[in-house]
Amino acid sequence: MSHAPSPQRSRALLMLLLATVFWGLSFPLIKTILFLHGQLVPEAGSWFSAIYTVAPRFLLGMLVLVALKPRAWRGLTRGEIKQGVVIGLFAAAGMLFQNDALQFTAASTSAFLTQFYAIMIPIYLAVRARRNPGAVVWTSCALVLGGVAILGNFDWRELRLGRGEWETLLSSVFFMGQILWLEKKEFAANRAFELTLVMFAAQALGFAVLAGATAPDVATLILPWTSPAWLVCTGVLTVVCTLGAYGIMNAWQPKITATEAGLIYCVEPVFGSVMALFLPALFSVWAGINYPNETATWTLLVGGGLITAANILIQLKPPAKG
Repeated sequence: MSHAPSPQRSRALLMLLLATVFWGLSFPLIKTILFLHGQLVPEAGSWFSAIYTVAPRFLLGMLVLVALKPRAWRGLTRGEIKQGVVIGLFAAAGMLFQNDALQFTAASTSAFLTQFYAIMIPIYLAVRARRNPGAVVWTSCALVLGGVAILGNFDWRELRLGRGEWETLLSSVFFMGQILWLEKKEFAANRAFELTLVMFAAQALGFAVLAGATAPDVATLILPWTSPAWLVCTGVLTVVCTLGAYGIMNAWQPKITATEAGLIYCVEPVFGSVMALFLPALFSVWAGINYPNETATWTLLVGGGLITAANILIQLKPPAKG
């Protein structure tokens, strides 16, 4: 992909930076919703709780888009449907594992580990081009592995990471697919609004089926909607972190390369971690839950610093495209 003209490229980078602010807010918001699920539907399992943090936001997001442009369905192209469905499935799988992982790991740890795709993308592109990624890529990989080990409290004697960390890393693979499919040249003519509509519809349908399959009973599906705190959190998640963030991503990421997007997206955990230092206590008082603020521990600072350094390093000299 060729670079967009400088003013447009700069604007794209700034807009994607704004999207990372919105996504950073989603980490403490989702954690709050998971705590509310524990109070409202304690009999529901972890998978239902994870699914039901996502299903409503995309259903509501789709309804908002339909209300804004009711006839958008009629003008969809085959390319917009194909790209929207595939991106929606990648994003849905990523968020499913990421949200379930939030029940087993800190929001700040999840925010950093999610960025593993920033290293996988240039490696994938280098392998596809059949070129040795080079010293910069291997150095970045070593930094990421070290950061992951520190963040996840990796036990070298047992050689395993916890469920939350593994699920977050798996989610990163799906997010990589989402980013790469958004860059495909064959979809360059697709419109951002229509693409976002199809993406939301695919996710809403998929998560609706999963929610129905994992809910213990019908009451479990209804009860959260009676909670004012849950409604407000879901509303903010829908408007800011879904309509706002994904609308920006679909409109502006195609104007830069996937590796450039990785540099911007790696800022997301910084915002997520900063917000997790003070928002949880505020949410706890307001929503009546026990969600303490996170602290800037050495594992967060060192592990997160290594991963962020790897992301920046790989972006300074990305592998040549084939």
